[in-house]
Amino acid sequence: MRDGHDKKVWIRLLEEAQAEVHATTASLPAELRAKALEIPVVFERAPSRALMRDGIAGDTMGLFVGSAFADEGLEPLPPEIILYLDNIWEDAAHDAQEYRFQVRQTLLHELGHYLGLDEGDLEQRELG
Repeated sequence: MRDGHDKKVWIRLLEEAQAEVHATTASLPAELRAKALEIPVVFERAPSRALMRDGIAGDTMGLFVGSAFADEGLEPLPPEIILYLDNIWEDAAHDAQEYRFQVRQTLLHELGHYLGLDEGDLEQRELG
């Protein structure tokens, strides 16, 4: 952490993101909720240097890694969703309500990838 203030901001962002992930998951239809509960959600500040070297943009807000639900077992990594909270906070222009909205949208977008949707499918569902 850079300093005490930064740590407080991180804790607040983390707590709000965890609450929004919980609320979003709970609001899903039962069958979709069951699938969503199978995939871990991890919170990080921003993509690592290694991910950026692999082509992930530094301002990425979320990332799905691993196999899609239908293809599980084909990738060496287990599926997970990573939410990059500093990037979401920046995109939300430091507005708490917009931040929660963006956490929800990013989670649903990455969950869509887990369920096998591509970017076009997600844009049709206004999750692009």
